[in-house]
Amino acid sequence: MVSGSSPPSKEMEVQSDQKWVENGPSRNAKWWYSTFHTVTAMIGAGVLSLPYAMAYLGWVPGTLILLLTWCLTLNSMWQMIQLHECVPGTRFDRYIDLGRHAFGPKLGPWIVLPQQLIVQVGCDIVYMVTGGKCLKKFMEIACTNCTQLKQSYWIVIFGGIHFLLSQLPNFNSVAGVSLAAAVMSLSYSTIAWVACVGRGRVENVSYAYKQTSSTDLMFRIFNALGQISFAFAGHAVTLEIQATIPSTPEKPSKIPMWRGAIGAYFINAICYFPLALVGYWTFGRDVEDNVLMEFDKPAWLIASANLMVFIHVVGSYQVYAMPVFDLIERLMVRRFNFPPGLSLRLVARSAFVAFTLFVGVTFPFFGDLLGFFGGFGFAPTSYFLPSVMWLIIKKPKRFTINWFINWGSIYVGVCIMLVSTIGGLRNIVADSSTYKFYT
Repeated sequence: MVSGSSPPSKEMEVQSDQKWVENGPSRNAKWWYSTFHTVTAMIGAGVLSLPYAMAYLGWVPGTLILLLTWCLTLNSMWQMIQLHECVPGTRFDRYIDLGRHAFGPKLGPWIVLPQQLIVQVGCDIVYMVTGGKCLKKFMEIACTNCTQLKQSYWIVIFGGIHFLLSQLPNFNSVAGVSLAAAVMSLSYSTIAWVACVGRGRVENVSYAYKQTSSTDLMFRIFNALGQISFAFAGHAVTLEIQATIPSTPEKPSKIPMWRGAIGAYFINAICYFPLALVGYWTFGRDVEDNVLMEFDKPAWLIASANLMVFIHVVGSYQVYAMPVFDLIERLMVRRFNFPPGLSLRLVARSAFVAFTLFVGVTFPFFGDLLGFFGGFGFAPTSYFLPSVMWLIIKKPKRFTINWFINWGSIYVGVCIMLVSTIGGLRNIVADSSTYKFYT
């Protein structure tokens, strides 16, 4: 990683885009806030699908792709952090603000905003499904004599929680929820791979590619690439997280933010790699798209893990929803002269929660949703958009290591975006033909 950042400025920081934010921007977060916000944003539903992705990719390709993805996305997060204050005296508090600076005020929003919204809205839809499924699994194990509800009802219960939590005003107000979610992510990831080790390899386990048509296998491999992309999804909210950290010419925000990002990626590694490899080792090609669904014993441990996933995705939903809430509220204030305050939050945020709830109940295809959103949204925001903006803003010399890394990230990201989007969409169509809706 080669830094080409501008020298620090003695000017006072200014808000980007003169944006409306209720009660003004809050910039009193500590560096460890960025760690657990990033962990909460990145580690979530995607980690549980990594053994399933390995089942379609195989040992060597799957391991190499996972390692390459970890390295490329760490580099692109470093780029985002450096670009937050690439103009002296200005902080780009949102992805769209940086996009305007890189691509121009007219083209920038059209390039950046759709991709960011796909990530944030897509994540929240997937978390609706994941939260409902894990809550259902928890209740089935914890209360065997209880009347079991349909999965759709559990998703509705999960959504009901967010009608309340969505009224919290900003990122710092959900710091406690985010911290609990980060702790849960480390806990249930560890429980999942330790449970796999404890169980050992299942009888007649096979690591061969699944017996299906070559066309179906190809699309499933495409979808697996999208699932891995989904697992590295925190970049869409990196600038919003960094915007909560104070910055001075002597100690710019990129220093504590990068320290927090390193901590987050360390936690990411100890969650992702053991679970992906050990989960695939245990169940082979027949592993479920959510590895926790493979376990019923010991009952207390599996119930606890599912409850931890539920708590984690509660926090993750809010981390991804906050920037969307800000966008909707600014739009309503500017375009419709809606007065800022509790009534605005109640209308705008409740409408968004209701939308994600409806889509999650209607299309609860966990693995296919990961692949589709992972390719269509996460590949651009986590792989190649940061590299494109770095090339435009920093202009590294041609044929240097920095130049090659950026172009490599762009090519890899574009390929993943194309193939995993196609694979995920095709699998959604194929699976929906046999699925009974609202069950």
